[in-house]
Amino acid sequence: MQFTQLVALALALATSEAAHQGFNYGNTKSDGSAKSQSDFQSEFSTAKNLVGTSGFTSARLYTMIQGGTANTPIAAIPAAVAEETSLLLGLWASGGNFANEIAALKTAIADYGDDLANLVVGISVGSEDLYRNSVDGVKANAGLGANPDEIVSYINQVRSTIAGTKLSGAPIGHVDTWTAWVNGSNSAVIDACDWLGFDGYPYFQNTMANSISDAKALFDEAVAKTEAVAKGKEVWITETGWPVSGKTENLAVANLANAKTYWDEVGCPLFGKTNTWWYILQDANPVTPNPSFGIVGSTLSTTPLFDLSCSASSSAAASSTAGPRPPPWPSARPLVSLPLPLPPARLALLSPPSPLARHPVAPTTGPAFGTLPRRPVPLAAPSPVPLLAPLPLALPAPLAPVPPVPPVPPASPLPPPAAPPLLRLLTSSATLPAVSRAPSSALSLQPASLSLPCKREVQ
Repeated sequence: MQFTQLVALALALATSEAAHQGFNYGNTKSDGSAKSQSDFQSEFSTAKNLVGTSGFTSARLYTMIQGGTANTPIAAIPAAVAEETSLLLGLWASGGNFANEIAALKTAIADYGDDLANLVVGISVGSEDLYRNSVDGVKANAGLGANPDEIVSYINQVRSTIAGTKLSGAPIGHVDTWTAWVNGSNSAVIDACDWLGFDGYPYFQNTMANSISDAKALFDEAVAKTEAVAKGKEVWITETGWPVSGKTENLAVANLANAKTYWDEVGCPLFGKTNTWWYILQDANPVTPNPSFGIVGSTLSTTPLFDLSCSASSSAAASSTAGPRPPPWPSARPLVSLPLPLPPARLALLSPPSPLARHPVAPTTGPAFGTLPRRPVPLAAPSPVPLLAPLPLALPAPLAPVPPVPPVPPASPLPPPAAPPLLRLLTSSATLPAVSRAPSSALSLQPASLSLPCKREVQ
C-alpha cells in the first residue's frame, strides 16, 4: 500500500472515532431532591438539541446509585437508553459506601445488558477523592476523600466486577484535579488507570491572576502538567466551565460575557477532538447556587443563556458524531500525548485549584510559589516577511582602498639570442617594459544575519 493511501486510511479512522462531548449530571436537583428518569431524559434531550450546537450526546455520572435508595441503579441509565446518550459511568469512592456502588453496577449490567454496553464510554472510579484527601482539600473543608491505596483497590474491584460481562472491555479511570495527578504519592492510581480524568476551573484559582483573559493559559498549562505525568494514557476533560453568576474569585468575575468567552476559548477547541464533559447544563433548578455554572437557567430550555456556536477559527465546531460508541471502546487505547512545549517558568506559576462550586468553603491560602510573578512576559512575535519578496540585505561599510603596490623595478636586459648575421643587423637591443599593479577596490558583499525572536460535586 502506498504512503498516501496509508495516510488517507489513518485520517479516515481518526474521523470515525470523534471524541465524546456532553455534560456532568448529578443524581439530585439543587434542592437535594432525587432526579427521576423523566428528569434525566428531559436533560439529555435538551442537551442534544441546544441552539448553536450540533448536540451534546454524552453524560458523565458521579454515582451508580439512584437518589434516595441504598443500591438501586441510577435512573439516568434507562433515560440514556431512550435518548441514545452515551455514558461515562461513575462510582462514588469516598465515605465508605463503595460496596453499594458495586452492587448497583452489577444490577445495571444484569438489567440492561447490551443496551447499556453499547452506550458506555468508560467507567470512573471516584471523583476528586485524592484532592479532598490532600492538605488543600482538608484546609478547604472539601469533604471526605480517599487515599491512593483505596482508589487502586476500588479500581481492581471494578475490573473484577465487569470481567466476563458485557462491560468487560470498558476502560476504567479516575477523575481528579491536576494537583492530585502531579503529586508523586498518587502515581499508583495513574498506573491502575486506563485513562485520567481532568477537572480544572481557572475561576477558582484565586491565589493568582485568574481573570477571564488569563483563563485559557491557566487551563492549558494545567492540562499540560497532567499529560506530562499520564505515562502516555489519554487525558479526558471531565469537568470545566465558567459561572454565569455568583461571587468574584480574586480577578475572576462570574457573568454571561465571561462564560461565553471561556466557552469559546477553552471549550470550542476541545469539542469533537477531546473527550469533554462540561460543567454544567443546568444547576439552577429549583434553587440557584452561588456561583451558578448552568448554561441554561432555572427553566430547562434548548435556548442557552449565551451563544454556544463555535467559530471555524476556534474549533471544528461541536459535532454530534460523538454519539454512542460500541465495544471495544476505541478510546481505551493509550495514546502518546503531545502537549505544547511550555517553559518551566510558566508551569511553575500554577497554583492548586480551589474547591469547586459544590464545595462549601473556598481556600484562603495558596502554595509557596503563589508569590511568584503571576504572569510571564509574553515573547515578541516576529514581524511578517513577504514570502515572494527578496529579503533586504544590509551591506557592510565600504572597505578602505588598498594602497597601490610599488612598481616592479625594470628587469635586467636579456642578451639577444643568437641570430643570423643579417637579422642581427636589423635587431636592436630592448628592455622589458615596467609593470605596475592596479589598486584593489573590490568589496566583500555579505548578507546581514536575519535574527528572529523566539517566541464542583453534586451527587
